[in-house]
Amino acid sequence: MVDHLLIFIAFAFLLAGFVKGALGLGLPTVAMGLLAVTMPPGQAIAIVIVPAIVTNIWQTFVGPYLRDILKRLWPLMVGTVVGIWLNAGLLTGPYAPYGTVVLGLLLVIYAIVGLSKFSFKVARRDEKWVGGIVGVVTGLISAATGVQVIPSMPFMQAIGMERDELVQALGVFFTTATVALAFNLTAAGLLTAATALPGAVAMVASFVGMFVGQSVRSRMHPDVFRRWFLISMILLGIYLAGSALMKLHG
Repeated sequence: MVDHLLIFIAFAFLLAGFVKGALGLGLPTVAMGLLAVTMPPGQAIAIVIVPAIVTNIWQTFVGPYLRDILKRLWPLMVGTVVGIWLNAGLLTGPYAPYGTVVLGLLLVIYAIVGLSKFSFKVARRDEKWVGGIVGVVTGLISAATGVQVIPSMPFMQAIGMERDELVQALGVFFTTATVALAFNLTAAGLLTAATALPGAVAMVASFVGMFVGQSVRSRMHPDVFRRWFLISMILLGIYLAGSALMKLHG
C-alpha cells in the first residue's frame, strides 16, 4: 500500500466523516464513491467496512429509541441480511467490473431523490411486509456496491420516524448491514491483514471528520449543506459510471 494512496484514503474518510457528522449519514456512500475512482469496489468496501461498523455502533446507542426501532425495523434488517447473503459472490465474480457502474448510477439516483423532496408514506399496518421486500432489494444492491441507502433510506423516511429517531435507526440498520457485508468480504478473501493499515487510517480520519462535521452542523444551515452535498454526489456518480463504462468498452 503506497503512501500516496494512504493519503488519498485519509482525505476520502475525512470528507466522508465530515458529511456523516453534519448530516447523520453518508459515510459509506461518500467513501465508496471517492475510493472507487482509484480501486475496484471490492477493495474499497474492505477499507470502508470497519470505520462504517464502528461509527454506526456509536450512532446506534446515542438515543432512547433502540427498542422501538428494533420492533419496527426487524423485517427490513432481516431482509437486508438475506439479500446480502444471496448476492455474496458478486464482488469477485465475472460481473464485478460492473459494480462501479452500478455504484455511480446509485449515487445519482440517491442524490436526485434527495433533491426532488420526493416522498411517499407507508401505512403502519404495511410496514412489516414492505420492509422485508425493501430489505432484500437493499441487501442485493449492497452486496454488489457497498452502499445501503437505496431503497432503505426512502422507506425509513416513509414510515414517519422523527428526526432523532431516524438518525438512531440509520445507525442500527447500517450496523446490521455492514456486519453482514463483512462476512461476505471475509468469505471472498477481501478482508485480510493487508486492509488493516488503510482501515486504521480510515477510522482515525472518519472520527476527525465527524467531530468537525458535528461542530459545523451547529453553525451552518443543514439544508444548504445537504443540497450541495447531493449535487456533488450527482457529479461524482456520473463520473464513476462514465469512466467505468469507458474502461469496460475501451
